[in-house]
Amino acid sequence: MQVSVENTTALERRLSITVPAERIETAVNKRLQQTAQKAKIAGFRPGKVPMSEIKRRFGADARQEAVGDVIQASFYEAVVEQKLNPAGSPSIEPKSLEAGKDLEYVAVFEVFPEFEVAGFDGIAIERLSAEVADSDLDNMLEILRKQNTRFEVAERAAQNEDQLNIDFVGKVDGEAFAGGSAKGTQLVLGSNRMIPGFEDGLVGAKAGEERVLSLTFPADYQNLDLAGKAAEFTVTVNSVSEPKLPELNEAFFAQFGIKETGIEGFRTEVRKNMERELRQAIKSKVKNQVMDGLLATNPIEVPKALLSNEVDRLRVQAVQQFGGNIKPDQLPAELFEEQAKRRVVLGLIVAEVVKQFDLKPDEDRVREMIQEMASAYQEPEQVVAWYYKNDQQLNEVRSVVLEEQVVDTVLQKAKVTDKAVSYEEAVKPAEAAQAD
Repeated sequence: MQVSVENTTALERRLSITVPAERIETAVNKRLQQTAQKAKIAGFRPGKVPMSEIKRRFGADARQEAVGDVIQASFYEAVVEQKLNPAGSPSIEPKSLEAGKDLEYVAVFEVFPEFEVAGFDGIAIERLSAEVADSDLDNMLEILRKQNTRFEVAERAAQNEDQLNIDFVGKVDGEAFAGGSAKGTQLVLGSNRMIPGFEDGLVGAKAGEERVLSLTFPADYQNLDLAGKAAEFTVTVNSVSEPKLPELNEAFFAQFGIKETGIEGFRTEVRKNMERELRQAIKSKVKNQVMDGLLATNPIEVPKALLSNEVDRLRVQAVQQFGGNIKPDQLPAELFEEQAKRRVVLGLIVAEVVKQFDLKPDEDRVREMIQEMASAYQEPEQVVAWYYKNDQQLNEVRSVVLEEQVVDTVLQKAKVTDKAVSYEEAVKPAEAAQAD
């Protein structure tokens, strides 16, 4: 077999392959012999059909199948021989398929980029540190109470944070519009659920009262037919209910699976959860900075096949997340290309760091991570046992730990600055922190 390689771009390779005719004929004859053993043809006993008849009936199909098998096998042999690492399936261009002559074809494909990860010392990392203060814990308890607010009917005028039961009819140019009317809707004043002015216009209203609100839809309203238009809403208030926060008692604690431990026990459990969230938030922010740094210091070209595959995965995920009757391939690829490129490039870089530094998942850290996740459950021992009985879930944890080890490897040489901050700042999402 003859093989020649041409580098058409930085990643694209063009393999010209010639396979001796003898190999093709051997493969064809083998297929014909297999066919002869099981062919059922009228007038002949099984296994006794003359080869000339087998060739006449099945020769073309046998040759086509044999050529396909030989191309697949010879391509694999060629890339191994040339030490190439294809990043996707090849495009095959047949040059000569004539019976009795050597098989000639060209395979065009992309290879994985070859590079060494560098530039760790040029990556700047700000590592946050924080503690859960008693005031943070008190704030969290208030948040939990508010999340479990119940409403009781009040015989008074409506205030912000009250829940109103209302009927309303909206009109534009004197005509009701789709989605502009409802009956028995529960609305908390100050929730900003409705367009600007709607909720403010109901402050001070009492049960049984009707109010007419003259409002204007925002210019950027999602329904373009209504954007920027004046509207009139006739609203009937059916009832006014005031918020009642639950007491910090045994019944409240039981909602979170905590029984017979009192307020101090509840505070201890909540603090544990907050500390767990804090550790994860700090770790996540450091990891994101490391990954951004690796991307900036290691620009590499992305194989189109890998990018296309990742775009397809993101399309499927989007359909699964948002539902609807749309098919993944109906979503424009451009929507996902930037995210897909980041994920593919990071995947290649992380894999290369693992290879360069010969990293393997630290099994002690794997167990620690599983125990950390299990501690959020009532029966942590059962959760730990479950992970170690499920290879897929266990390997997912190993992958996460391996990524953490990659981060640690970078941090050893990166420029790391430690910064003490409050709990609130530490757990705030990166996007929100940048916006402040």
